Amino acid sequence: MIEYVKTILQKVSFSTYLFERELRKGLRLILPDEVEEFKDWCYQMFGKVHKTILNRYFQPAI
Repeated sequence: MIEYVKTILQKVSFSTYLFERELRKGLRLILPDEVEEFKDWCYQMFGKVHKTILNRYFQPAI
């Protein structure tokens, strides 16, 4: 399922609104043990463009 979510995010990354919506949906679909890998991939692929959105959904532990 994680590969499916990655594909969708790549296709909608042109739009901030669509990216955030699909990221939210994708986080519900992937397994809990895949979240860290997914987080790293998201920041690597979209960190420059959608960093604010990513920070909202992947808040660092304090």
